[in-house]
Amino acid sequence: MAAQISSNCKTNRSSKYSSSSSSTAAAVEDPIVKMLRQQMSFSDEDEEDQVTTPTAVGALIIPVHRDAPIVSSYNDRIRPLLDAIDRLRHLKVMQEGIQLPTIVVVGDQSSGKSSVLESLAGITLPRGQGICTRVPLIMRLQNHPDPQPQIFLQFNGKTVPTDEGQISDAISKATEEVAGKGKGISNTPLTLVVKKKGVPDLTMVDLPGITRVAILDQPEDIYEQVSQMIMEFITPQESIILNVLSAGVDFSTCESIRMSQRVDKTGERTLAVVTKADKSPEGLLEKVTADDVNIGLGYVCVRNRIGDESYQEARDEETRLFEEHHLLSRISKSMVGIPVLAQKLVQIQATIIVKCLPDIFKKINEKLSTNIEDLNKLPKHISSIAEAMTTFMRVLGFAKESLKKILLQGEFSEYPNETAMHCTARLTEMIDKYFVDLQSCGSDHQTDNFLLEEIKVLEEAKSIGLPNFLPKTTFHTLLRRKVKDVSMSPFDFVENVWNYIEKIVVSVLMKHSDNYPQLLSSTKRAARNLIAKKKQQSLDWVNDMVEMEKLTDYTCNPEYTTSWNNLMLYKNEFMDTVNDRPPRVTWKINIEGLGLIDIAHLRGGNSLLQEAFDVKMRITAYWNVVLRRMVDCMALHLVYSVEKLVNGEMEKEIINEVMGHQGNGLERMLEESPSVADKRQRLKNSIELLKEAKDVLSNIIDRVVTNSD
Repeated sequence: MAAQISSNCKTNRSSKYSSSSSSTAAAVEDPIVKMLRQQMSFSDEDEEDQVTTPTAVGALIIPVHRDAPIVSSYNDRIRPLLDAIDRLRHLKVMQEGIQLPTIVVVGDQSSGKSSVLESLAGITLPRGQGICTRVPLIMRLQNHPDPQPQIFLQFNGKTVPTDEGQISDAISKATEEVAGKGKGISNTPLTLVVKKKGVPDLTMVDLPGITRVAILDQPEDIYEQVSQMIMEFITPQESIILNVLSAGVDFSTCESIRMSQRVDKTGERTLAVVTKADKSPEGLLEKVTADDVNIGLGYVCVRNRIGDESYQEARDEETRLFEEHHLLSRISKSMVGIPVLAQKLVQIQATIIVKCLPDIFKKINEKLSTNIEDLNKLPKHISSIAEAMTTFMRVLGFAKESLKKILLQGEFSEYPNETAMHCTARLTEMIDKYFVDLQSCGSDHQTDNFLLEEIKVLEEAKSIGLPNFLPKTTFHTLLRRKVKDVSMSPFDFVENVWNYIEKIVVSVLMKHSDNYPQLLSSTKRAARNLIAKKKQQSLDWVNDMVEMEKLTDYTCNPEYTTSWNNLMLYKNEFMDTVNDRPPRVTWKINIEGLGLIDIAHLRGGNSLLQEAFDVKMRITAYWNVVLRRMVDCMALHLVYSVEKLVNGEMEKEIINEVMGHQGNGLERMLEESPSVADKRQRLKNSIELLKEAKDVLSNIIDRVVTNSD
């Protein structure tokens, strides 16, 4: 059963609902559709009451019983299907995006649309100047064995009984209640239920007549309003368009034809009713047989009821007209009369319901599953302080675990495709770039004007004393200059790192508290406040580090001595080059770690050259230690700060922010945001509606399956 129901029965768009299409469609027929078709077949006993030549439209053949005033109803066969579709329409499943098979009645104003519907239903509809139908009127006709009709209106959630003599007034009053007084229109539908002996089992939607010119107190844009409403109803592929045309007009110029052609170019779902045949019989046969406007489901010509004629008198006169009139009698009897129209509509309606039913069931199931999934994604409504505390701590715990993984442990399983969230890798890249930036800042003038700066500082550091002693102030002066040159890089690095960490922390917190709008602003504010504190702490630490490097020179790193000794090995070569011993062609020397250095500007010698070279090599060796120390310490400080942030400070900051100064912050979590509350209620209502709709269709399909067994 489940497999049968889940199979998708797409409506065959190429079908013209003609009897010739039945054999082709049978080859790919859905199992449920096949059973439905079998259930609507007729027994031998039924055939005894049929007229000799029943008309076939579509794959279904519906006999006309002699005792039916217009057309036989299916009763136990098609009626349950039609009731099911009507029930779905009453449940408003179309608002869930699920289209239902619908016969939509359209026509230009004064085309005789109301007269056709009156003849089918055996009732009187509102008449008057201008647009009388101002809202979609869903007409549910049901053949009823009781000679006493049952008629009532359904709108705005209420049911209003009426009778045949009061229908017109009842519809007018209900229209005013829905659409207001005057001539304005509304998309809110009225449902008119007519249970009456002899009417066909049909459900149709009557729409306002098309008018281009506003009259009386009609809105200036009445044409645009009516056109938009009509297009909304006739565009879905599940809609059958019943186009009412006046015999006296050129069909190709009718606005209703133009609208239907826009959505049904081939006319495969358009049936035309030609009214006022008695008033314009000339050329009518040619119009309905030539079919210049692509009416795929064919034409039916009818005569409207005139004056005080009863419906039976009108039918008798219609029959006489098409049998005896010298022009109209030439039109095929399968194309004339209200009974033929009723029969075709019932057949078309049955065919499209049968074809669409499994697909409707599938769409309801899909929509129901989606809504249940969406509802489950919403947070559980919090109803107590204890529940709020539990929820808050759970959110905080999840966020903390996520941050541990991505900031400390280097795991990114939660964000496999978001490289920005692979934090340990990104932080390592930032530290590597920081080191490169420090080196580039400190080496801009390393080989330019070699030793001139050192000589100048030595000259300014002269004092009365023994020669060949290196003044300590010289080294400190040069060191402070180099530290100053790179001093902005650590501050920029701190800014960039903490800005990145702030984005990560806020993103993770938002992810885990997204379903709790009450927590969003508090957690975000707490995270940003904490990051601002951590950033300032790091900036203060960097400032101390830079000042310490300026203040003194110290290292226990043996690489300093090793590096200085290696550099001093180039001293003799340097002095020989400067003094041109032996005579040289080039005045350049290649010192490891410094590169190829031009020393032509030092020719002729200088009493401070040896001391300057010594200072330069000491600064070079020591500067490498300083740069690595600034990077290593920064990395250690960063890891330590992030670890403290994740494992203690963040939790404390967020708890203080959420709880508030008076400790009543959790109470805010009991107040669900209006948007979430509205979404929750909409989903609940939709789920309830779809479940009921599913039950309605399940019962019908189960009934079909049971009867077929």
